[in-house]
Amino acid sequence: MEFLNPKNWSRPRGYSNGVAARGTAIQIAGQIGWNGQQVFETDDFAGQARQVMLNIREVLAEAGARPEHLTRMTWFITDKHEYLAALKEVGAAYREVLGDHYPAMTLVQVAALLEDRARVEIEATAVLPD
Repeated sequence: MEFLNPKNWSRPRGYSNGVAARGTAIQIAGQIGWNGQQVFETDDFAGQARQVMLNIREVLAEAGARPEHLTRMTWFITDKHEYLAALKEVGAAYREVLGDHYPAMTLVQVAALLEDRARVEIEATAVLPD
């Protein structure tokens, strides 16, 4: 896996501008902040984000992959101010659950998510090396 961050650009914080990888592609559907039984344990943004990351890690494990195989994450949030206010806690949860690995990422604010209690949804792509 090669992280693509042009040397003449400012270094990104918490993500990479691009990733090149070879192997088996793993597509992970949008995960929200409920557990494996589809039960929300919190309405707290950082708590839901942590649960989303745990869900992603668990789906990766089903393919024999780990967080360091993530190549892309797209975050959908319902309130950018809520996200920014929880950024420190979200960052700590990210490092705890997914480690010090920062794939290409996009963050988009949306009007709503399908589940009314959901504060964040993340879809992800990973590549398991051959």
